[in-house]
Amino acid sequence: MIAAAERGEEVIIAHGGVPVVPLVPAKRRRVRLGLLEVVVSRATIPNFLEFVSEPELAEWSA
Repeated sequence: MIAAAERGEEVIIAHGGVPVVPLVPAKRRRVRLGLLEVVVSRATIPNFLEFVSEPELAEWSA
């Protein structure tokens, strides 16, 4: 039934021989960043995988 609905075929679920519910594919939603896309750019996101310099490491360890 699911495959048929995904292909666009009309699928009706019945209960006791009475049509109850149509089965249709869900609409896919696009995720949009909106304002966040403008505020946060790749350059403003710190690279947490970079190595920490020895002086910086000493500050964190103190």
